[in-house]
Amino acid sequence: MLPDLAFHSPHYLWGLLLIPLLFVWSWWEKRRRAVLRFSAAHVFTRHPRGLRVYLLPMLPLLRAAAVAAALVALARPQTRDTRVRDLNVEGIDIVVALDLSTSMEAGDFRPQNRLHVAKEVLSEFITNRVNDRIGLVVFAGAAYTQAPLTLDYGVLKEVLRQLRTRVLEDGTAIGDALATALNRLRDSDAKSRVVVLITDGDNNAGKISPLDSAGMAKSLHIPIYTILVGKGGKVPFPQGTDLFGNTVWRETEIPINPELLQDIADSTGGEYYRATDPEGLKQGLQKVLDSLERSKLMEGGASANYREDYHPYLLLAFGFAVLELFLRSTFLRVSP
Repeated sequence: MLPDLAFHSPHYLWGLLLIPLLFVWSWWEKRRRAVLRFSAAHVFTRHPRGLRVYLLPMLPLLRAAAVAAALVALARPQTRDTRVRDLNVEGIDIVVALDLSTSMEAGDFRPQNRLHVAKEVLSEFITNRVNDRIGLVVFAGAAYTQAPLTLDYGVLKEVLRQLRTRVLEDGTAIGDALATALNRLRDSDAKSRVVVLITDGDNNAGKISPLDSAGMAKSLHIPIYTILVGKGGKVPFPQGTDLFGNTVWRETEIPINPELLQDIADSTGGEYYRATDPEGLKQGLQKVLDSLERSKLMEGGASANYREDYHPYLLLAFGFAVLELFLRSTFLRVSP
């Protein structure tokens, strides 16, 4: 179905009926002003009328146009695009647990660091989804739900874009991150539920051990897919900036524990992947999807998407009002 126009608050449109009153008021104001009277008005008819005389009637028209555009903007016009979804929509409930520890600043993916690359790949991953509900858990020394399960990929990508390191207390609480992700999936009624863990380090913080979280995942029949980001060993790590503002890199040892991530994946029925470059991370996420069975997530039906279109009308109202004020106070100024 083609997009059509709707109004969120149509009652404001009743105000358009008041616009004729503006013209009546303008006419009354003009009649009320004092004028000079001449016994021989035909003398003035011999002289050509200036442009100002023709432009004066524009003032009430501009004011009326500004009011009309403002009323339409207040009514909040929206473009409604109604589409019928497939009655057998299928999807997966996915919670991504993303590491935000400072080690994600390592530059072995240069010219970008690990976190930048992970965010780019995840954003592309989200873009390519259609009916999968996706949630986001972030962790460092503690774990937090950043976004619950949602189909609003635009909001999810904006949340992802704003993620930074050094916001949470530092550390790598893998166990807490998995427990938080599992808590988001516990009440899901989707047949396919999965946790994707993206980290570059070993568990060194938190209150819950990673293997205990893996045990909870196994009892809930939720597979955990683990992706180890980075090359391991000594990697370039930022140590500040020089006098010219350039980042100073130093080879730093960052501990990893691929065996732990392998155990978590194996015990829950998931898979373990190693990503040493952006393409490897992209392939790892794709393999996660390829290995999952799609399940029925919701019943389809008619769904409507709305886009706010009041901005042009608001700009028109402002433009008409400014133009009317400018003309009234300059070229078309009327003496009291």
